[in-house]
Amino acid sequence: MPTERAVNPVAAGSLLADRAYEELKGAVLANRLRPGDALSVPALATQLGISRSPVREAVQRLIHDGLATHVAHRGAVVATVDVEDVRQLYVLREVMEGLAARLATERLDATRVSELRDLLERHEQVVAAGDDEQAHTEMDMAYHRLIREVAGNAHLTAALDTVQGKAHLALHALWRSPQAPRLAVEEHRRIFEAMTSGDPDAAELAARDHIRRLRIRLSQAVAPGPDRTEGAPVPVRPVGP
Repeated sequence: MPTERAVNPVAAGSLLADRAYEELKGAVLANRLRPGDALSVPALATQLGISRSPVREAVQRLIHDGLATHVAHRGAVVATVDVEDVRQLYVLREVMEGLAARLATERLDATRVSELRDLLERHEQVVAAGDDEQAHTEMDMAYHRLIREVAGNAHLTAALDTVQGKAHLALHALWRSPQAPRLAVEEHRRIFEAMTSGDPDAAELAARDHIRRLRIRLSQAVAPGPDRTEGAPVPVRPVGP
């Protein structure tokens, strides 16, 4: 699978490894770099326009996050998706996202409510426009990330950062329904309403229900067997500026 146009150049400056990591992670989650694609450090360094050292560090972070893996005699590649592993991952994520919503509700203040509302409204606008899948993915992840920031538990945040990346990789590899963005926004809205009602129990249930529904959709998507085509990765597309 050609990957020459999968990533954008990274601007010069400090924290090159962080910038390279974000660019590569975005390419993986947007399916520009697909499961099984090689993550050649020399090739990626050329595409990103930086030296190999920060790219090597970025690739190692992808491996740590479960978005890439090291294959003997090949080096690093984008992680492939194992269906049973995904089911187990979503069972874990359901519990942790529910806990994050509960803790966040207990710590919610007017500033954080405004931040959540603003992000949710911008996400709704992106979904209504219907032409920017990458923006949808980024806002989807940002919404969950903001909730766990509000929750204020560093250990839970670290665990969910890893789980969420791998979960989104699986979601894009196995289930790419055109209804996905709309359903995500609707369920995020229910989480927001439960949190702003001041009811931690309701917030936890809403968050768990959101992840449980994702797990069910993934299970249904792969149920017909290996010959199915719905939900297969989309072709690599050129990356805009």
